[in-house]
Amino acid sequence: MYKRVRTGIGQDSHRFLPPDSAKPCVIAGIIFDGAPGFNANSDGDVVFHAICNAISSLTGTLILGAIADDLCLKDGITDSEVFLLEAVKTLDKQVITHVAVTIEAKKPKFKARLLEMRANTARVMGLDISQIGITATSGEGLTDFGCGDGVQCFAIVTTEENV
Repeated sequence: MYKRVRTGIGQDSHRFLPPDSAKPCVIAGIIFDGAPGFNANSDGDVVFHAICNAISSLTGTLILGAIADDLCLKDGITDSEVFLLEAVKTLDKQVITHVAVTIEAKKPKFKARLLEMRANTARVMGLDISQIGITATSGEGLTDFGCGDGVQCFAIVTTEENV
């Protein structure tokens, strides 16, 4: 018997709504006061969406384009935590060993909240905080995200399965 290791990669990005929008900015399930919310059907949580897309690349199950759309559009569920929980269920016998996330944005500022973001992501996914890594960069203003128009996120999910 050996362990089959798999890696999935996912990306998500959303533009900000106008600053006077009442929609909160939610990233990794954490509300960032003072930042506008995202132009999205759901809360637009780019971290949870990128992780969902990484899991989709592992399982072949379309999470955001199918399961989440049904939950959001048909059932009115806009909390991306629910989408992430559904994504984790699709892993079947694969066990998550690590999640790596990198965020590109000029705003909001993440440094003081990275530990909170890691802890919340671990809680939602049923993992230990040591299995979650989150970094952030401004991208030196080279893209729309680095210029402050929205937030982009990439995620890598690594799993093991006994074979």
